[in-house]
Amino acid sequence: MRTIAFVTCGAILLVGSLSRGIVRGQANPVQTHIGHVMESFQAAPNQQGLLPTALAEAKIAMTHAGLALKNPDNLDAIKTHAGHVLNALDPAVEATGPGQGFGVKKAAAGVAQHIQLAAKSPGASFVVMAYATHVAAAANNAAKRADEAIALAQKARAATTAAEAAAAMQQINTALAAMTNGVDINKNGEITWDAPEGGLQQAQEQVQELRKAAT
Repeated sequence: MRTIAFVTCGAILLVGSLSRGIVRGQANPVQTHIGHVMESFQAAPNQQGLLPTALAEAKIAMTHAGLALKNPDNLDAIKTHAGHVLNALDPAVEATGPGQGFGVKKAAAGVAQHIQLAAKSPGASFVVMAYATHVAAAANNAAKRADEAIALAQKARAATTAAEAAAAMQQINTALAAMTNGVDINKNGEITWDAPEGGLQQAQEQVQELRKAAT
């Protein structure tokens, strides 16, 4: 009986060991999708993560919105920089410009999509599911702000006076700041991840918190 028990236990241990080896050898879909958000996404510029892409494109958009307001009386200059803002936000709207060719809108939407795919993947923990909701909310809110800025940039390019274009560019600056850094809508001293406050920064903070909690 002892011999049989020993053989049986040995077989169970062997099967368990093989199973763990197979799991380790397979790609973890949860980590794969989180990696797409933070580290590497094949279609992104230089195959960087979707969130770093969104932040980089947002920085370009904010830079050119600021440059436009340095010449508030120059209609042509404002229109040029409005086009550069559009290019960084959505190259499908404006194909040429200083952006990376991906756009904040697409990158932010990709962040929301892939973090939700991580939460829906086999083996996703309750921690991943909870924080994925936070990240997706902030990223989707950022994409919404990008749409607002796109509409305003198109308004600036259609303006017939410098004053009209500059006023639109001021609104663009506000929308871009909210898109990137979030905004304290209820004036309670903090910016939360959920709509309408969250932005790309809050999405990044929530992914970082997810990783801390999951380790």
